[in-house]
Amino acid sequence: MDKNQSILQNESQYLADATRINYFDIVIDHGQGATVTDADGKTYLDLLASASATNTGHSHPKVVEAITKQAQKLIQYTPAYFSNTATAKLVDRLASIAPGDFEKEVAFGNSGSDANDAIIKFARAYTKRPYVVSFTGAYHGSTFGSMSMSAVSLNMTRKMGPLLPGMVKVPYPDQHQRRTGESDDEFSERMFEQFRLPFETYLPADEVALVEIEAIQGDGGIVKAPQRYMDLVYDFTRQHGIVFAVDEVNQGLGRTGKMWSIDNFGIAPDLIAVGKSIASGLPLSAVIGRKEIMESLDAPANVYTTAGNPVAAAAALATLDVIEEEKLADRSHQLGIKARKFFEDAAKKYNFIGDVRLYGFNGGIDIVDADGRPDVKATTKLIYRIYELGAIMISLRGSTLRFQPPLVMTDAQLDQSLAIIDQAFSELAAGKLALPQTANHIGW
Repeated sequence: MDKNQSILQNESQYLADATRINYFDIVIDHGQGATVTDADGKTYLDLLASASATNTGHSHPKVVEAITKQAQKLIQYTPAYFSNTATAKLVDRLASIAPGDFEKEVAFGNSGSDANDAIIKFARAYTKRPYVVSFTGAYHGSTFGSMSMSAVSLNMTRKMGPLLPGMVKVPYPDQHQRRTGESDDEFSERMFEQFRLPFETYLPADEVALVEIEAIQGDGGIVKAPQRYMDLVYDFTRQHGIVFAVDEVNQGLGRTGKMWSIDNFGIAPDLIAVGKSIASGLPLSAVIGRKEIMESLDAPANVYTTAGNPVAAAAALATLDVIEEEKLADRSHQLGIKARKFFEDAAKKYNFIGDVRLYGFNGGIDIVDADGRPDVKATTKLIYRIYELGAIMISLRGSTLRFQPPLVMTDAQLDQSLAIIDQAFSELAAGKLALPQTANHIGW
């Protein structure tokens, strides 16, 4: 038995099933840049970036140095009671780079989930209203508040209800719902009518505290809302005194070719949720938003013992330096152009490739059957073959390839990655791929 299998077998005796979405029988031992190496010493190209949590790559030297120096100096003294030098610097840095030309404040957490919980808290406190509107296909996290806003998997609600009250879901303007020949504006207007329907039938706008959206949905399939739709929803919140928030946990920090996903729309949200890559994967999150909203609560309304701890703060400061110094948002844009051409060319060649969506170095590629319907089996065959060939790529919603490599991936590594994917495509087209024995537990 190899080391991977031995470790997994031992771990399975004690690890709760609810804590892992299974894909491949692999144990990550170490990583560098855009590669990871398993317990048996096999190295893989990473096309997932730890679920977009390591945009700066694995073990970036500058981030490692910052973590090491801070750990030698002070690992933790809870920011809930006292300031520390690293976290104090980070507050100013985050406020200065968040979208919007207005005064801002920052509240720290440990994960994107609790950042989205905090957004609910602040919005309700500021508006003194109870209701929250979110979107189908959303993934905001696994704490009760963020889970209550999410709508991407039945296992996020099954056996756990009732969830947080006052949550209303409206349809996300998913491109898969577009009608043949429908323009962006026509699609946006139609979807906005569905957005307004609750407000016109049972949901008084003056009782709604918050509308929160992923400008580009991550786990929902890497799907971007049309500009017109975003403008309509944003304007609606302005008209009715509703807090407008954007979840940047998955799609922020250079992932879409801009610093923030909302930068693609020219809209400044009242609040944003940040997590994942903010500290290159260390446990850290933040809500950044309008000062008047952030000051609507007093401590300990959003206090966590380890939130914004000095080591994570030092990692975040170094991460932001790397993003700026290495121009990773621009790098994401350039790498994305090359990747988009590859997948669009492949879609012309292979009938099983449906919609191709890339925004920066960040994409969702739909795999379909002969009738154009989602093909979960073909998708599973592809990701498993890609894994066998030496790259890690997973699926979203069963039939969408998730393409989110670290933004530090080299041109040569991208070429190698695309060659692997192309080989898997050609083998699927030739009928050479079979479902792996583990197919019954792969994916969501």
